[in-house]
Parts: sequence; C-alpha cells; structure tokens
Amino acid sequence: MVRVLLSGSSGFLGSHLRTALTERGHHVTALVRRDPTGPDESRWDPATGGFDPEVVEQADVVVNLAGSPTLGNPHSKAWSDALLDSRVSTTRLLAEAVTNSERRPALLAGNAVGWYGDHGSQPVTESADSRGHTLMTQVCRAWQEAAAPAVRAGARVAFLRTSPVMDLDSAPLKMLVPLFRAGLGARLGDGRQHMPMVSLRDWVGGVVHVLEGDLEGPVNLTCPETPTNAEFTATLARLLHRKALLPAPAPLLRLAAGRLSPELLGSVNAVPAALRADGYAFQDEDVAAVLTAGLDAHWQTLS
Repeated sequence: MVRVLLSGSSGFLGSHLRTALTERGHHVTALVRRDPTGPDESRWDPATGGFDPEVVEQADVVVNLAGSPTLGNPHSKAWSDALLDSRVSTTRLLAEAVTNSERRPALLAGNAVGWYGDHGSQPVTESADSRGHTLMTQVCRAWQEAAAPAVRAGARVAFLRTSPVMDLDSAPLKMLVPLFRAGLGARLGDGRQHMPMVSLRDWVGGVVHVLEGDLEGPVNLTCPETPTNAEFTATLARLLHRKALLPAPAPLLRLAAGRLSPELLGSVNAVPAALRADGYAFQDEDVAAVLTAGLDAHWQTLS
C-alpha cells in the first residue's frame, strides 16, 4: 500500500486518479480548501501557505494536480494570471513541504507538454528542450521550476507532462463533439501540426505506473503515435459519421485564440519515451484508439 497525498482530487483527472488508487488498495488523503468531511481529507490554503505538515510527513507520494482551468478567455489577463499563479503556488508549497519533511516523500508534479513549444515534426522525447515564449511554455517552465526545492533536497520528483486527455466528460473532446456532429468540424490551419493527446485510461494508468515505481524527471503522458491535426480531424469526423472538409484559417485562429493560438497551430510530436522504456503498456496507441476510448463510456479505468 502506498500512502498518497493528492491535491486537485475534485477535478476531472484527480477524481479518476483517486478512484483508481483506492481500488488498487492505496490510501489517499485529499487536500481540500473547505472543512474536511472525513479522515481522508485535510484542509489547505495555497494562497496563505496554510496546511498540516503532518499529512506530508505521513505520505509516501505527494501528487499535485491543482490549478485553475486551462480553458478560458485567452484575451483576459486575470485568466492568464490565475493559470500561472494557481500552478506555481501549489507546486511551490508542496515542494517546500517535501523539502522540510524528515521522510522526503516522492513528488509527482503536474505539468503539460506545452513545456516543449513548437518542435515541428521532430519526435519530442523527455530530453528535448523547451522552445519559444508562448503563454503555455512560460507557464510550464515556471510550474516546473516551482518544484526545484524538492529536487535539490534529493526527493524523487517526476514532472507529469500531460497532453490533452480525450474523454467525452472533459475538454477538449466535450466541446469538439457537438461541433463535429453539427458538421462544423474543421482542421486548424494547414493541419500538418502534430497534436499530442492521450486517453483517460492511459493517463490514469501512466500516472499510477509512475507513482508505484521509481521513475523521476519529466514523463510524457501522451499516446505513442502523435497524430497531425488533419489526422485527428478526419478520424473524429469518421467516428461521428460526419464530414469535416473546411479548414479554420490560421489568421482567424490567431485573432480568436490570442495568446493560446500557438498551442493550436504549433507542432509537438511528443513521444512517451520514459514510460515505454520503463515497461508501461499503452492501451490506446494512436488517434483512432484514443478517440474510440474517449467516445466509449463503458471502459474501466484500470483493468
């Protein structure tokens, strides 16, 4: 049994991870921002640094998935500030708590493949550099740097570089399916940019694999075969029995998406090299499998 301290447990990914860990016999304590309702919850306040250090001392692994929604008004400074601050403050607080603890539990720090920036068609493993100065690359760099105290203290730290998780209950698939069903699906720009993604069951399975093992450093949570946006668009349209023939012009996307347009038009051919080398077996290797799993409500989180 692994004793896990989890932030972000009420979110889409956190709730599924908590369920999977509990079903596997691990003990999960959730960090919450309200009064706890039971012994498996502990209150914290990242804004003020308030938390009970004892819950970190008792943990084998600390997992931070806290942060404000990644979808919002790209033209809003308040939204972009919250995107950054909510991730940096929570990560820094937990990294410092790990550093100050006697047991030094492992830290699994949430992050995103946005860390890499545009790499064109070049395969991007965990050893690739971070390029450019888009909103998301800057957020991801600061997000990772916030965990530095735990790294310097010698704790096992893994950075969960998550790609968009394709599932009907969450963005982006939740937003895209109604558009495609209405015949409004379209490739973005020329569609040649690589678009990393992962199924929910492989995201959960990958994180559980990291938590139960000894991987550290960056870990790409992506399907092994990253599609281009054109391939993604054609596959989703086919699975929904619709056509998607018209492109969304790049200039229009830049205007509408503002500071987030590089995430739509940039290319990250991400490869989950660390997980594969460590023996994790993906259930959904390519875009067709990922989308089929995301559109199917009857799969089990972990077999």
